[in-house]
Amino acid sequence: MRIVTRPDFDGIVCAVLLRQALEPSLPIYWIEPNAIQSGTADIRDGDILANLPWHPNAYLWFDHHISNKPAQEVPGLFEIAPSAAGVVYKYYQKQNLLDNRFDELVDQTDMIDSADLTREQVKAPEDYPYLLLSMTIKNNDFQDIPYWERLVDMLGKADIKTILEDPEVDRRCREVIEENKAFKYYLETYTTMVDRISVTDFRSLENVPSGNRFLIYSLFADAIASVKIRYARPDKKQVLISVGHSIFNPECRINAGTMLACYGGGGHFGAGGCTVDARDAQDKIDEILDILKSNQDQG
Repeated sequence: MRIVTRPDFDGIVCAVLLRQALEPSLPIYWIEPNAIQSGTADIRDGDILANLPWHPNAYLWFDHHISNKPAQEVPGLFEIAPSAAGVVYKYYQKQNLLDNRFDELVDQTDMIDSADLTREQVKAPEDYPYLLLSMTIKNNDFQDIPYWERLVDMLGKADIKTILEDPEVDRRCREVIEENKAFKYYLETYTTMVDRISVTDFRSLENVPSGNRFLIYSLFADAIASVKIRYARPDKKQVLISVGHSIFNPECRINAGTMLACYGGGGHFGAGGCTVDARDAQDKIDEILDILKSNQDQG
C-alpha cells in the first residue's frame, strides 16, 4: 500500500493526514495528474490516490476537482470542496481515525488551494506562515522529493512556528520572498491583455521564472481570468497551459476544469491546467482564448 499524490501543498497535507490515519511509515509515490491522464503512472493494487484523477487500480481515491468527477461510485470519497485534504479529513474523522488536531492545517489548505485570499495576503505572503510555506513547494523534475517527504513528516508532528524555524524551510522561505520580488517584473514584461484575459507567455525564456501565482490578479486588475503558457521541459516538445479565474474580479463564467479536460487536462471550476503537444499548441491556446473571451455559461 502506498500514498499516491501530487507535489503541491494540498497533496502534501493529504499525505500527512493519510499517514496519521493509517500508518506513519506508508511510502509516498509522487506524480503529476498528467501521468494518470496519459496512462504512464505506475498505479498498483492497494494504492491510495489523493488529489489526482481516479485510476482503476486504486484501493481508495480522494479528490475534489470537478473535472475528475467519477461516472460511477468508487471506494473513498469525492466531493467538490476547497481542497482534497479537506475531503480526506472528513472521511477519516467519520471513522474516528483522525481527531481535531489538524483543523488549522486543513483550514489553511482549504484557503490556499481554493485561492480564498485577500489582497493583503497576495501582496505580502511572507506575513502569512502557511501561505509562505506553500510557496516553497515546487516541482523541478521531482528533485525536491526529500523536501516534500520532510514537510510531510514535520507537518504531522510540529506546529507552524517550529516548522518555519527549521534551517532548510527558513532558507527556502527567504528564497521565495526574493523570487516573488523578481516575479513581478516577469509578469509585467511577458503578460499582455487579450480582451479581459491576461496572457503570460514564458515560452521565449530558457529558464521559466517562478513566484506568487496569485500576483497576476493584483497586477492586472481588469482581467477576469489569466492564461499562463510555458514549455514543460527543455526539449520544448510539450507546452503547459494554466488557466485561472481572477480571485478579485469574479466575472468569469467559463468552467476551467471542464474546458481543459477537452485538452487532456482538468481542474476546478475556477482553475486548471493541461499539457499539449508543442506542434499545435498555439492553435489550442487560441481556441482556449476564444472560449474565455466568449465568457458564456457552459451547459
